[in-house]
Order: sequence, then C-alpha cells, then structure tokens
Amino acid sequence: MRDAVWYFLAVSAIGAAVCVYDKLAAPRGWTRVPERTLFFWALVGGGPGVYLTMLLIRHKTLHRRFMLGIPAIMILQIAIIVGIYNILYSRGLL
Repeated sequence: MRDAVWYFLAVSAIGAAVCVYDKLAAPRGWTRVPERTLFFWALVGGGPGVYLTMLLIRHKTLHRRFMLGIPAIMILQIAIIVGIYNILYSRGLL
C-alpha cells in the first residue's frame, strides 16, 4: 500500500513539473510539451498533480478538454480502484 502512495506522489510530482516547464516554455520560445504528454501523466496516476498545478499557475485553464478531461480521468480512476477493492473485499482477499 505504501508503495502505491509513493507511486502516485511521484507521478503527480512529475506531471506538475511537466506543467510548470510547459508554462515557462510558452513565452520563452522553448520546445513546448505536447498536450498528449500532459494527459499521459494524468492517465498514469498523476492527475491530481497535473490538475492542481494547472489551477495554481493558470496553465491550460481556458482549454475545456483539460478542465473537464483531467478531472474525468481522476474520477474514472477512483471508480476503477473502488471497484477493484470491492471485488477483492467481497471475495475475502482483503
């Protein structure tokens, strides 16, 4: 269980760092981060870090696909985790 928490903290931190980099890259003419990369970090469990960073630094907040998509990914992930937990619990595996 502890490993899972560390995993989610790590991917959230990486997702947050990617958002910050993209925000800094925009006005400086650096190579931008593809939008699919931000969604990738949300899909692998970094949604909270990506979403909170987007709100804090006001990055991509005018893009509907991000403001709806990232929370939708997080809700789907929570539903999957709860579903797996309920199945394992009902079978006496937890």
